[in-house]
Amino acid sequence: MVKYDPHPQYKFSYGVDDRVSCNAKSQYEERDGDVLQGHYSVIDADGFKRTVHYTANPHNGFNAVVNREPLVKLSPVAPVMYYGHEPAVVYDAPDYQYYHY
Repeated sequence: MVKYDPHPQYKFSYGVDDRVSCNAKSQYEERDGDVLQGHYSVIDADGFKRTVHYTANPHNGFNAVVNREPLVKLSPVAPVMYYGHEPAVVYDAPDYQYYHY
């Protein structure tokens, strides 16, 4: 028979950072009675890190806030100056006849 716990409590976390398979993720969760909170992060296939912070309780239900950020920060590039020129004139090459001796 399983005993009923009227006020369950726990905390857990884990993390994976495998550079060979590019698998990086982590999670943390904490429960105190009917109140749950935690967060997790994972690297999506498009190169963004997705982080989700969540809470759950009897009054507000389940709520989550999702944030995505690129792993590679792109810096602005200075504009390239373009100096337009007249198009090049291309002449048709003369047809050469091949002589067989």
